[in-house]
Amino acid sequence: MQVRDLSAPGMILREVDDLLRVDPPEVTMFGMPRRDRRPPAVRLAPGQWLQWQINYRFVGSCDGAWSYQLETFNILYGSAAPDVFLSVPTRRVDERGALR
Repeated sequence: MQVRDLSAPGMILREVDDLLRVDPPEVTMFGMPRRDRRPPAVRLAPGQWLQWQINYRFVGSCDGAWSYQLETFNILYGSAAPDVFLSVPTRRVDERGALR
């Protein structure tokens, strides 16, 4: 598990008209499958939360072994109860692809 600063490069968050705009997270150019078409930005009202999932398959440069990675971004706009991420998200973006 890793916690990231969502204002860092690769994750664009900004407030527009009292909504939080969440642009698609940056994807690695080394992972498969390629993602030429990405979903549009998601807008959240205060109290809403978004779950965005994306997965990858990598091939080792030395031995050719495959490894896998799943990234899950849980983003809440505003304040909420401590167990908010245990409920069903207000919005969900699923960019998981088939990893042969």
